[in-house]
Amino acid sequence: MTETVPRALAGERVDRVVALLTGLPRSQVADLVAAGRVRITGEPVLVRGRRVEEGDVVEVDLPEARNDRLTPDPSVPVTVVHADGAVIVVDKPAGVVVHPGAGQPGGTLVHGLLHHFPELAEVGEAARPGIVHRLDKGTSGLMVVARTAAAYAALTAQIRARDVERTYLALVVGRVSEGSGAVDAPVGRSSRDPTRMAVSSRGRAARTGYEVVERYTDPVAATLLECRLETGRTHQIRVHLAAIGHPVVGDTRYGRGQPLPMSRPFLHAHRLAFDHPAQGGRRHFHSPLPADLEQVRERLH
Repeated sequence: MTETVPRALAGERVDRVVALLTGLPRSQVADLVAAGRVRITGEPVLVRGRRVEEGDVVEVDLPEARNDRLTPDPSVPVTVVHADGAVIVVDKPAGVVVHPGAGQPGGTLVHGLLHHFPELAEVGEAARPGIVHRLDKGTSGLMVVARTAAAYAALTAQIRARDVERTYLALVVGRVSEGSGAVDAPVGRSSRDPTRMAVSSRGRAARTGYEVVERYTDPVAATLLECRLETGRTHQIRVHLAAIGHPVVGDTRYGRGQPLPMSRPFLHAHRLAFDHPAQGGRRHFHSPLPADLEQVRERLH
């Protein structure tokens, strides 16, 4: 594998850069460095903590091809909003899991993506090729997928630096009185149920900003919020909004006594922005509310 170091990774350790570009664990990258199988501009890397510069050419003699590649599945719906040589932007429907995991070995978004873009099998982790962020199964909306190793590394770095803008529309229970605000509370696994997330002092730092879009009183009190992810913890928006007493409508996992019948949470990733990893410049994308959520909103006054 040969890749040129993008600006987003300038100054990073070479072992971290190789891990990001290849999807390999750092321990395996360390073994590759020790064996002289990582080179910068043709010269073997002697110290894995060496810092790289923008434009450095990194060469890696990869281990044998992985045997755990996923099988493409043409039956999985994939709505492509934008595609070029470096990135793919998709509008994920509700009900589709992003990548395989416990209890979901197939039928995921990445299986569908591999049918349309087979080269993704070489990008990032084997079980989640090209995936740099994800949406919950019940959440619809925009995601960016990396199409090359360099784009994967650059987008991952942007997410880590909080430079990727991810904005959601969420209908919540009750009247949110403040016009805007933020929930700044760590999120981690629940001590009572490890399958759930919770606000916890043992969790990782998490912050969600929000603004009121509309307030409703009939047939129930509800508020439409635009939420900005400033971090990206599992179930973050749902956990944060439930913690301030305004669970997402339709979210039976984190909100009790739901006032409106829904088959999934009213949560939609409607805006996405990032710096293009190959062409430069800021790219902005928008997705309108899908029909099922729009029908719920139209019933409110």
